[in-house]
Amino acid sequence: MELLSNSITDQAPIAEKFAFAVIDPDNHVALSSNINPHLAWKGEPAGTRSFAVVCHDPDVPSAGDDVNQEDREVPADLPRVDFYHWTLFDIPADQSELMEGSHCQGITPRGKSGPSAPQGMRHGLNDYTSWFAGDGDMEGSYFGYDGPCPPWNDSIVHRYVFTVYALDVSTLPVKDDFSGAAIVAAMEGHVLAKASITVSYTLNPRLAD
Repeated sequence: MELLSNSITDQAPIAEKFAFAVIDPDNHVALSSNINPHLAWKGEPAGTRSFAVVCHDPDVPSAGDDVNQEDREVPADLPRVDFYHWTLFDIPADQSELMEGSHCQGITPRGKSGPSAPQGMRHGLNDYTSWFAGDGDMEGSYFGYDGPCPPWNDSIVHRYVFTVYALDVSTLPVKDDFSGAAIVAAMEGHVLAKASITVSYTLNPRLAD
């Protein structure tokens, strides 16, 4: 199975228009276009009944003590955890492409609605739901795609892994917990094949240069 894209290239930086934020010399970061990239796939095995797409960042700091703090960087040796940026599932078996901008164009304060998505698909919650918890302007349920926004003072460049899964079920058994971790767990035992594209992004000017 192979994952292809007109928007992103494996092992290369992702363009700013697909990110949640960009570098701002005066305020560290500014909001970006936040467009979902184009993805297409081929070579799925016989018996495929649906697809799922997941984008996650495996490089998120496990502790927030140093995150976005002046005059210091998040240490490179700090343990890292997953942050889910997109889960889209119940993609029909006869579909093999997601167009650029088809599921996200811009930032929606308090999050996009869900889990319903076009053509009977479903979106999961991304981890901006927990990131913005307690923020009076941004708190909410963030369904669907929201792009990269790593700490602007992180000492490492973050990776973003886009993966398409071929599944042996037409509908994933997801009812109440729409978190990225729950959706990935629900796929266990149902994955026939998968393929990934890994890109990178940073908001640290030192690393961007």
